[in-house]
Amino acid sequence: MMLRSVHAAVCAALAFGAATPAFAQPTTLYVGSYGGSTEKVFKEKLIPAFEARNNAKIVYVAGNSTDTLAKLQAQKGKQELNVVLLDDGPMYQAVQFGFCDKLADAPVLKDLYPAARLTDKAVGIGIVSTGLAYNTEAFKKANLPPPDSWEALTDKRFRQKIAIPPISNTYGLQTLLMFAKLRKGGDKAIEPGFTAMKNEVGPNVLAWEPSPGKMTELFQNGDIMLAVWGSGRVQSLKDTGFPVQFVIPKEGAPALLTAACPVVQNSAPALSQAFIQYLLSPEIQAMLADSQGWGPANSKTRLDPAVAAKVPYGKEQIDRLTPTDWTVVNEKRAEWTNRWNRTVER
Repeated sequence: MMLRSVHAAVCAALAFGAATPAFAQPTTLYVGSYGGSTEKVFKEKLIPAFEARNNAKIVYVAGNSTDTLAKLQAQKGKQELNVVLLDDGPMYQAVQFGFCDKLADAPVLKDLYPAARLTDKAVGIGIVSTGLAYNTEAFKKANLPPPDSWEALTDKRFRQKIAIPPISNTYGLQTLLMFAKLRKGGDKAIEPGFTAMKNEVGPNVLAWEPSPGKMTELFQNGDIMLAVWGSGRVQSLKDTGFPVQFVIPKEGAPALLTAACPVVQNSAPALSQAFIQYLLSPEIQAMLADSQGWGPANSKTRLDPAVAAKVPYGKEQIDRLTPTDWTVVNEKRAEWTNRWNRTVER
């Protein structure tokens, strides 16, 4: 790892937490967050340090953003989760539905890039982009050039060799929006996007796969050569030694934020706020950049050059990513999802 060491990072994180009083009660914090490599790094590196400093026990509830948002909806009025990490689109929905409590004022919030300040109830923890992932060895063996455009998804040479998450997942939704834009539409004129996804992209898709673990398996088993995925997910797979590469297409890449919020009706409100502030500390931000490929949301984070090269890093790079108008998109998302299920993913 390009950081000084995991030990040094954890010690620094503990020092950050030293300003927060130890919590005797309650001792348990339920955190709803992503599975796969994110769950692994949280359980092995981030959570133990926080637990030790705060006399706390964190129960990690793994699931993708749609799963976690569904838990919040199912438990409305009697929430079990204390903190949730979601993609920015579902996070805006969580705020809209009244599931997120207001963030406590803290010095670390002043150090965030403006893009990371979603609302006064939710904050970006990491910044990634949605783009293309391809198996470099499979492409070389097939004598194919690296993909450099979203139009690669329509190439008949990849028939049944592509995986894309469904639009219940942010990666899939942003693919739909991108093709709407490429076909002279947009978020307010989505028809061209649906037509392209059904008729041009769909025949090439082997699986509309939302699970990071199963997406990894599809690559490792040789079932797919190309996918739409996030830069962080691709970096995690690449770190295992698998020959995969992330590409920002020439037409641009949508930004995607990993966001966090404290849940309303919270059994551990102060501890929940402390955990979010802990995730935003420069030391933990650097660890997440190295292990997850999440670009730091905290502008004070300093990365080693090798780590900085693989994530969105710094104001200039972050400003170049294309934002999604979640106010418009979330209003139409249920309608689009129903249509998607009927006409695209059948």
